[in-house]
Amino acid sequence: MKRGWLPPGLMAVLIVALGAYTAARQPAFLSADNLNSLLLEAMPLALVSLGQASALLVGGFDVSVAALMTMCVVTASFTMTPTTTGLALVPGALALVGVGLATGAFNATLIWVFRMPSIIATLGALSILQGASLVFRAYPAGPINSAVVGAMTAGAGFVPVAFIGTVVLAIAADLWLYRTRPGLALRAVGLDGTSSRRLGISAGRAVFLAFIVCSLMASIGGFYLAAEVQIGSPIIGNQALESIAAAVLGGASLAGGKGSFIGTLLAALFLTEVDNVLPLFQQPTEYADMTIGVLILLALVLYQAPELLARSRAAWQAARAKATWRAARPAGQD
Repeated sequence: MKRGWLPPGLMAVLIVALGAYTAARQPAFLSADNLNSLLLEAMPLALVSLGQASALLVGGFDVSVAALMTMCVVTASFTMTPTTTGLALVPGALALVGVGLATGAFNATLIWVFRMPSIIATLGALSILQGASLVFRAYPAGPINSAVVGAMTAGAGFVPVAFIGTVVLAIAADLWLYRTRPGLALRAVGLDGTSSRRLGISAGRAVFLAFIVCSLMASIGGFYLAAEVQIGSPIIGNQALESIAAAVLGGASLAGGKGSFIGTLLAALFLTEVDNVLPLFQQPTEYADMTIGVLILLALVLYQAPELLARSRAAWQAARAKATWRAARPAGQD
């Protein structure tokens, strides 16, 4: 896991540095209410970003995740209504998971069976999901069961229980990715699909499962987005680019084969922290988008600098060897 801890370490430093700077100037930042709000706001992005990281590991990405989360919120407004109680809520919750699994299977089939590029396949899914959300809810309506919202936002002190579970999930996923044979196989598919097939690794199956996991995590993130807005709104959900940004800042390579679920979680928390801090300083939220863009460019340069230097060094050595060979040729030879 060479240089694997650089992205998570950098994200942790940025989280602490921004938090310390804000707390020194805005004491309200460290209030229990604000910290609880920050962690709850991070949940949808954190969950969908963990799924996006799995897609990036196999060399693809999913731009339909935000529309999927919106569809899950709309679905929740029908299946988890205020009048629904007890065990009757279980089928409603399973409906959201079913939407995620169906979307993941649709995307994965287009990518694996029909060999479509992931951006084309998931753009199609995005359009379908956006249209379906507007068909079912032309405007925000349909309150979501308050008992469900309360259960999902419950915490120990200011820390939501769900956030603790997400941290455990990210740690376990990283251990699986770097300490088990299936995890190594998944990274091998992202690094070189052709070579992995020659080694007997089912690249198609890995890609299929990665996109299923991506959509499933987005649907679970949809639960927390629903708990946040508490109404069936068809015009929310902007996590597509942010989830890709979080995965890249957390250490994922756009070329596949590299990534860190812990780094992705920390990056999602940092991006949410930026959104949380700006209102405290009475700054426009547009600055958050600018910050994300700058950070992505810096991350690509910083994380891939060794590879870029290695390629430059190899090209320079090849040019020198060619020049030396030409100089050593007898005069008159082609």
